[in-house]
Amino acid sequence: MRLVFAGTPSVAVSSLLALLDTEHEVVAVISREDAPLGRKRVLTPSPVAEAAVARGIPVLKANRLTESMADTVRSLDADLGVIVAYGGLVREPLLSTPRHGWINLHFSLLPAWRGAAPVQRSLIAGDTVTGASVFQLVPELDAGDLYGTVEHPVGPDITAGELLDELADVGSSLLVSVVNDIARGNATAVPQSGEPTLAPKLTLDDGRLAWTEPADVLYNRFRGVTPEPGAHTTIGSARFKILDARARTDVTLPPGTITMRDKIVLIGTGSTALELVTVQPAGKAAMRAADWWRGLGHDPQIVAE
Repeated sequence: MRLVFAGTPSVAVSSLLALLDTEHEVVAVISREDAPLGRKRVLTPSPVAEAAVARGIPVLKANRLTESMADTVRSLDADLGVIVAYGGLVREPLLSTPRHGWINLHFSLLPAWRGAAPVQRSLIAGDTVTGASVFQLVPELDAGDLYGTVEHPVGPDITAGELLDELADVGSSLLVSVVNDIARGNATAVPQSGEPTLAPKLTLDDGRLAWTEPADVLYNRFRGVTPEPGAHTTIGSARFKILDARARTDVTLPPGTITMRDKIVLIGTGSTALELVTVQPAGKAAMRAADWWRGLGHDPQIVAE
């Protein structure tokens, strides 16, 4: 089949590469426009756009999929549209422009966690199993019939970034299988079953840790917001980032109290303490929590809020 692929971040690259290794032809890639990155705010192509250019695939850059994009896709004589983390809505007339419409690879077991942040919300909720789904794209959010799903275990210490990388690989195999079935004419899509849960995009405030909550709740939130938007607290009046942490069951401290014991920096919660491994104080580079603590002087008294 002739495919149009829409995607933007690095998590979508493995799906694009997997499709390029099949007998199908990716006739164009749609990705969001170049974005300013780094301190110098240099305009930089998306990871998907870079991967497509490296393989000689034409790239169409757009932050909104307007009617003109439908005209372009129609001119490409596409059989199927494939979307993986593009970052925008596909509406009519583009939605029905390819002969077989569009399919979407989504990183949850639908109807669980419909929305922009399924992996992050799943970890925050403490799920121990997640997965990937391929479904027929419809106007309603992540509500189309399912062509296939694959389950994937959630490690107890895995972060959202790490889990997304794992699901990108698992999901790309599922995606190729569904595309092949559609091409052969033996694909079957079934309605989603169960009560939907929603996964709206995370905000900076989602990364704030409230130390009166139990350690397991806080650790799940830390995993879900790492690396983006990032876990943080307030020390004094400044935001204090927590880049790496571990759960502990052998120490208790008053909520928010930070101390060092046996060369390990600990912070109290509503139950047992968490260990701070890597931190980033305001205006400074990331550092080992033990180095940060030693730089504060003799036996400081610190309470995070």
